[in-house]
Parts: sequence; C-alpha cells; structure tokens
Amino acid sequence: MIAPRAIALALLLMLSSNVGAQVAGSPALEGFTSLGTRIDVRVFSPSHNNGKRRSAIVLFHGGGWNEGEAGWMDGIAEQFSGLGMVAVSVDYRLSRDGVTPFDAVADARNAIRWVRQEADRLGIDPDKVVALGTSAGAHLASSTAIFDEPWGSAASSVPNALVLRSPAVSVATSSWFRKLTGGAAQAAALSPDLHVRSGLPPMLLLQGEEDNVTPAAGAQRFCERMRERGNICRLNLYPEVGHLFTRNLASQEIPDYSAIDRAVSKDASDASIAFLKEHGFIVDDAGAR
Repeated sequence: MIAPRAIALALLLMLSSNVGAQVAGSPALEGFTSLGTRIDVRVFSPSHNNGKRRSAIVLFHGGGWNEGEAGWMDGIAEQFSGLGMVAVSVDYRLSRDGVTPFDAVADARNAIRWVRQEADRLGIDPDKVVALGTSAGAHLASSTAIFDEPWGSAASSVPNALVLRSPAVSVATSSWFRKLTGGAAQAAALSPDLHVRSGLPPMLLLQGEEDNVTPAAGAQRFCERMRERGNICRLNLYPEVGHLFTRNLASQEIPDYSAIDRAVSKDASDASIAFLKEHGFIVDDAGAR
C-alpha cells in the first residue's frame, strides 16, 4: 500500500469541499516530545467560548506512513472547530531514514496523552477525546485504541471514540507495510484487525466498496471482530467508489482527485458528525463560528 503525495492532495481537496464557505483560521502551533523527538501539532479552537469544556478531535493525515503533514488536515480541522470542538492535527514522524510505523504509532499515542495533559489549558474535557484518521492515518488512530499501553502514564492514550476513513486496519499481508515495518511478523504485530479486544471505544468506519488500496474486506473483518467482542462498530460501505471515495477505480494509489464523488464524500462527512452527536461529542449549543 503506497500513497504518494497525489493521494494527500486528493484528500485535502475532498476534505476542503465539505467545509463549505468557511474561511480557514490560523491554528496555534504547538508541540510535544515523543520518544525524544519533537512532534508539532496544529490546534484549532472554536472562536465562541461558552465557558464549558469542549470535546477534542485529534486528526491523523494519510500518505502511506511515508508522506504528509499536519496541514493537510486543515480543512477538516476547521470543520470540526466550527462545530465547537478543539481540533488538533498531528505531524507524526514519517517512515524514512530508520523511522517506522511503530514510531508513528508511538507519536499518535503520545498525541492523545498530550491533549489530555493539556486539557485544562486548552479547555478540553479529557473524557471526550475523539481520534479521526484517513487511510494510513486511520491505522494510527485505531492503533491508539487497540494496542496495550507500553508504559504507565497518568493520561491514557485511548480515545473515547474514533472515526476512520478509508481505513488501513488490515495490513498484515500488505507488502508495502511489511517493507516499512521490517517484515511479516512486524506487520502482523501492528495490524489492528488481528488485535481487537473487548472494551474498545465506539468506532465509525467509512469505506468505498471498490477500494483496492485499503480493501473493504479488511474494514468488514475489523468491524465484525469488534462486534463479536461486544464493541460498537458501525461500517458505512459506499458502492462503486474506491479509495478516498474516488470513481476512477483504475487510478486509486495515484488517484484522479477530480473523480472523488462529492456526494459520497459529503455523506461520509455528515455521517461522522451524526455519529459524534449521537455519542455526545458534538452538542447543538456548542457554538459555531
């Protein structure tokens, strides 16, 4: 599974199309330390302050684990900030020069911890932290919930709910992921579908049926295992579209971003909002921009 810069550009266009006429604000540029490395984050806070603690949504961009930057998620960060959430987009380490997806998972987990540790300052309810990821970013988001804590911490790295778009949740047999992680055993050790357990937070998966980058069968298997273990998992399958909801099925790893189905993309965005409203992370009186 390789997702070059073209995928990220497609994703940026897709997300931005769902924001409507909103004008992008200026995020606060902050950071934290993960395993000795500074990880930058972009924090979008709602302009309206009603004195109540906000839900937070932590965003992980796509790009095949080896491409991307936090700014690619500005469109969706603005969207959720406009709905009253504090949106935090994470510049996790990319798989280059000895860095592997194991490092990115550690960064993602530490990002969730950082949001909770900074909850008072950022005006966040530490019990209402959502993780959202797309493609490889969805792998990182799901990994924050599924894999056991590698060390003790006063702040949990497990989010309270997850939204996963075109998710890479079944990666054990991916030749690309095996290359990045160092082999078959390492890829299996970091494949979310093989490590589902009970007690996981509710998840929404948004998936194209014709996806050949992160195939629908993996998302289906993941959700089935979630439900078998008593977890909440909702899977929205969109027919006749592929990765990132493209209709150009012949070009998905290097997609024709003009072929992304806007109606499907909007439906997925609306489903995400409805899911978070249902579980109490977005409230109608939160105060929009």
